[in-house]
Amino acid sequence: MKLQQLIALVLFMLASMASSALELTGKWQQGAVIIGKVPLGTRVEYRGKQLQISATGQFVIGLGRDAEKAATLVTVDSAGARQEHRFDVKARTYNIQKITGVPQQTVEPDPAQVERAKREAQMAADARKGDLPLTFFAQKFAWPLIGPVTGVYGSQRFYNGVPNSPHYGVDIAKPIGTPVKAPAGGVVTLVHPDMFFSGGTLIIDHGHGLSSTFIHLSDVLVKKGDAITQGQIIAKVGKTGRATGPHLDWRMNWFEERVDPQLLVEPMPAE
Repeated sequence: MKLQQLIALVLFMLASMASSALELTGKWQQGAVIIGKVPLGTRVEYRGKQLQISATGQFVIGLGRDAEKAATLVTVDSAGARQEHRFDVKARTYNIQKITGVPQQTVEPDPAQVERAKREAQMAADARKGDLPLTFFAQKFAWPLIGPVTGVYGSQRFYNGVPNSPHYGVDIAKPIGTPVKAPAGGVVTLVHPDMFFSGGTLIIDHGHGLSSTFIHLSDVLVKKGDAITQGQIIAKVGKTGRATGPHLDWRMNWFEERVDPQLLVEPMPAE
């Protein structure tokens, strides 16, 4: 074998070894959560941000509802070798409904209500900003409630041609007072008894920016700062806020990115 061919082979093998050192779990699609693992001492960058790496080399990223068709992760090993890893992101088709003839005051809410909703939305956003060194994000998530799924992630309605905000959670219909369990461990970062849109609201941080939000609750059974274990009863189903009937709306974020909870759990089991 010629020297140039040998060098090329060695470089190829080194590149393959570096690539195989990056382990990923999850499908690259809009709304997905990707769990990764790298050798200790490796840095990982995504969209210009250096990600937190756990003591066991794990990290997490989330892809939003309308994530672009390609994503790039950058790894930098302990020797300083930098490598780009490119992935195709699958687009999803969402349920879009166009409704006309809706009273205009419904489409354009009262300005005072708008201001209240903005303040409360900022409270929720602040509760999701943390990058806590918790590793519950890597747990196998469980359904917080078993029941009929009546609303799904990504759906959107247009009223009189005006787009409403997309639905970012999964709705599960159950009677008021039904216990809600933690889908994974974490720390409570927000409890609010009655937000304008979401009513009784609870946010649990699972670590590294991944969090769960539970809304329309009739009662919250934990308080801010509490450490939560998977399966713990944390709240009760309600129909508070802007809800037409009793149900749990479970939402998830990776920092500001809205991700799909249903991509982290098994299909809904029978009751």
